[in-house]
Amino acid sequence: MTTTIKKITLGNNGPLVSKLGLGCMRMSTTWGSPVNDESESIATIQAALDNGINFLNTGDFYGSGHNELLVGKAIKGRRDDAFISVKFGAIFYHNQLIGLDLRPIAIKNFINYSLVRLGIDTIDLYQPCRLDNSVPVEDVIGTVADLIQEGKVRFLGVSEITADQLRQAHRVHPVTALEIGYSLAERQIEQDLLPTAKELGIGVVAFANTSEGLLTGELKVPLAAHDYRNHFSRFQGYNLIKNLEKVEIFKKLAQEKGITPTQLAIAWVNAQGEHIMPLVSMSRRSRLPENIEAMEIVLTPQDLTLLNTHFAPGAILGSTYLQR
Repeated sequence: MTTTIKKITLGNNGPLVSKLGLGCMRMSTTWGSPVNDESESIATIQAALDNGINFLNTGDFYGSGHNELLVGKAIKGRRDDAFISVKFGAIFYHNQLIGLDLRPIAIKNFINYSLVRLGIDTIDLYQPCRLDNSVPVEDVIGTVADLIQEGKVRFLGVSEITADQLRQAHRVHPVTALEIGYSLAERQIEQDLLPTAKELGIGVVAFANTSEGLLTGELKVPLAAHDYRNHFSRFQGYNLIKNLEKVEIFKKLAQEKGITPTQLAIAWVNAQGEHIMPLVSMSRRSRLPENIEAMEIVLTPQDLTLLNTHFAPGAILGSTYLQR
């Protein structure tokens, strides 16, 4: 496998990062999923770095710090190869999200633990995982701005917020990147959030490119009883049956192009703009070639028209946790 991942500037005046990012969340247990083989996870991160994927995404609450420890082991001795993005603010107990803590005093506590677990002096991109109005935006963003002044953080990111919150945050301190769920099946952000990010010169880190597996073409009805997706109306009953019917044409186009549905899903996100980075979760090295090759796929105007029409906003029934 050769290095083919090109670099982009994240946001107008941001750092140079790979156009494909590696999401590390699934390497740890966050929602009660089984823990992956740690040595395979570390090898996956290192193989990604070897292939020019330098953007590594983690959160201090992924596996209660396990994920940061894992990333820290993987980048030991090669800090300069990696661009580390960390989310903070979510509080988990027994694998359940029980709230957010975005108080300045908490953020100053969180970052010290993150730096120790990662084994680094500075986090490249630091971001609240959400904003819930429990603490004024100015206080949350202002605290990260202070950490940038101190040298503990290089760039400010935000995640899963509204267009109004994005403007608010950007007024306090320039936002480099917006992390948000985006796929052919999840297009509500095209209305105001994406145009706002573009207008302000903010890079977009787009996760959930296959819409929680809906677009992989491998989903079967019914889901297993313990599957976390059962909580979301998109994956329930009639909705799931109709949604999987929609995915059939997606699978057909992928087959015609000689690629996998997952590759087609990533290629579509990649085609949405130079300022948009697909963030793909992987925990096994075997997934790397497929995802790297997806970045080379060129979709024709006809392909894009077919996909954008068939998956027009609202075409997929039901919601996921991304719906606001």
